[in-house]
Amino acid sequence: MTPFIAEFIGTAIVITIGNGVVANVILPKTKGQNGGLVAIVLGWTMAVFIGVYFSSKISGGHLNPMVTISLATAGKFAWALVPTYILAQLSGAMVGAFVVWMLYKDHFNETEDQATILACFSTGPAIRNLPQNFIVETFASFVFMLSIFYIQPAALEMGALGAVPVALLVAGIGFGLGGPTGWAINPARDFGPRMMHNLLPIKGKGRSDWAYSLIPILGPIVGGILASIIYLHFLQ
Repeated sequence: MTPFIAEFIGTAIVITIGNGVVANVILPKTKGQNGGLVAIVLGWTMAVFIGVYFSSKISGGHLNPMVTISLATAGKFAWALVPTYILAQLSGAMVGAFVVWMLYKDHFNETEDQATILACFSTGPAIRNLPQNFIVETFASFVFMLSIFYIQPAALEMGALGAVPVALLVAGIGFGLGGPTGWAINPARDFGPRMMHNLLPIKGKGRSDWAYSLIPILGPIVGGILASIIYLHFLQ
């Protein structure tokens, strides 16, 4: 298995389980309806654990353009490989979103609220204030990436079980910082599913809110680069 395939399948797994648990919690007539924030955070925690566990030995388990760009900025990953990794991550995210739509199609057809449908694909702010939303995504991504730099050695020692601290980090950020924006901290996690929301023939779906889409793309990238710079020049 090549790194491209590992990143593609790993990201598809993350989105299938992560967005799947969102759909299970917020769509009507599902077994998990009204499961709440705890179910969503735990679902994403397991999604990241499984995706990283699957891909870590082959590709390093980035599954996130922010992680790939940040590692390259810190000199820990080759810039020449960045486009390939990002393409795999975006493609995998789109496939994962398609799978969620396919499996929950009957429940999407039962949903009348356009915001609920969109929430099963991409993130959105609880209070729409774009500058503040950008700050939240940037800071959450900064915390995530700075922590990644320090848990990497543990990941190497633990083998595939290095996915455990990464997953717990996702949970901590979700519980502590996820309320304002839904803690994308991953451009592929938002852009790929948002693109599928735009393309798929979903009944009554409404707009894909591209006006907000730059926040979960640029915020994580800026936060990740800031973490790389601070780590590289001050914390090594």
